[in-house]
Amino acid sequence: MLKSSLYAAIDLGSNSFHMLVVREISGYVQTLARIKRKVRLAAGLDESNYLSQHAMDRGWQCLHLFSEYLQDIPTEQVQIVATATLRLAKNADLFIKQGENILRHPIRIITGEEEAQLIYQGVAHTTGGSDKRLVIDIGGGSTEIITGTHVKHSQLVSLNMGCVTWLEHYFKDRNLTEENFTQAETAAHKIIKPSASRLIKQGWQICVGASGTIQAIQEIMLAAGMDERITLDKLQLLKKAAITSGKLEELEIKGLTLERALVFPSGLAILIAIFAELKIDYMILAGGALREGLIYNMLDLPAKQNIRAITLANIQHRFQVDIEQANRVKRLTEYFYSQLKKSFYRDNHQLDELLKGASALHEIGLSIDARHVTKHAHYLISHLDMPGYTLTQKRLLATLLKNQTGPIELTELIQQNAIPVQYAILLCRLLRLAIIFTLPRRDNTIPLLRLRANKETLILTLPHQWLLEHPLCYENLQQEIQWQSNINWPLLLEEQTELTQ
Repeated sequence: MLKSSLYAAIDLGSNSFHMLVVREISGYVQTLARIKRKVRLAAGLDESNYLSQHAMDRGWQCLHLFSEYLQDIPTEQVQIVATATLRLAKNADLFIKQGENILRHPIRIITGEEEAQLIYQGVAHTTGGSDKRLVIDIGGGSTEIITGTHVKHSQLVSLNMGCVTWLEHYFKDRNLTEENFTQAETAAHKIIKPSASRLIKQGWQICVGASGTIQAIQEIMLAAGMDERITLDKLQLLKKAAITSGKLEELEIKGLTLERALVFPSGLAILIAIFAELKIDYMILAGGALREGLIYNMLDLPAKQNIRAITLANIQHRFQVDIEQANRVKRLTEYFYSQLKKSFYRDNHQLDELLKGASALHEIGLSIDARHVTKHAHYLISHLDMPGYTLTQKRLLATLLKNQTGPIELTELIQQNAIPVQYAILLCRLLRLAIIFTLPRRDNTIPLLRLRANKETLILTLPHQWLLEHPLCYENLQQEIQWQSNINWPLLLEEQTELTQ
């Protein structure tokens, strides 16, 4: 009997129950289903830490939904874990026993430390950027904070506070006042403080958030046209907006879903305290967390040193991209960029990564139709799962590929918020030039080029009489000059004199 390629991970959290179903294909994880139900289990705990019958019924009802997906997946390829609320509930055994009868698979209550470790593994397998990271996950009943490098954690901290428990403690009257926020933040400070110094001592190069609270905050920021970096100043602005609403039932912020609104203020208060205690500059949203950690542990796949490179290679293989041509474009874009870094464009690792991504996938649209390559490339990148890339980075890549040839649609480049607009424009211009010079699909046809910038003007220097000898490229460059000039991007061509050759 052939081994099933299906795997499932279920997380019975204090606020929501989540299920992730994937298929393993030659070491690549393909997501088949993500299901989330707001159960608010922690809200059913009484003062003696007994779960109410109503809360347990909500949970079991959700498990009945999940059970349909699990029928054909072997037990050894299913992991079901319960976290903070079921760690605390004195009648957890009752809930677990009935839950196992429903799912036909064992349910494991994990410790806070094990939860933190799994969250870190999920982030390590799915999130790009520096490998030296601080990871924060604000759950319904607990908050996990982890430091580490690559796949190895250095500190694991599980704190007894979460967005549901803080809602019940500090926003029970449903008032969104300065006083309520101050009480919630003060309590969170008190819990974080004993661990703060040893976490700070570990150090990190990037801070990653992996929870519904942090996802909600990023969605609000993006809806407001901000970039994706979460900062303390932005959190304080969101707090003011919440207080202006006055009542929890009247909380309306663009980008905040009704489903998330109830626990948003309490999660926000906790995150503000964490930022302040740990002196965090900024945070980005993780690509995965606890459920992904469970999946990758079952698969026993090593975390890749460069998740973005693996993602690009998998997509290239899937859509049969001409890798040699993609590498030609990549080398030329990097060469152009390296020359401009020496002038006034600062060295930026993120720009390097985005150039690599756009170059690697610029011909992905050919897999559908050669007549509308840019349109199809834009659609595919917009909708593909791309581990290692944030939502805004993926949107920018899609926009770059939409504008790789032909008339330029400036609106999306200006509206993107992954990087400053001037850098997005630069990447677009470099990609377009590199594609023109690599059209013959041969290495020996690319001349020695020099590119420099004078404010918005790009000046391209070619060998003496090269344009005369390559009329097709010359015609394409003349058209490109026109397209770029139409949106006030000056592009000048010049040739070396015979004496300077």
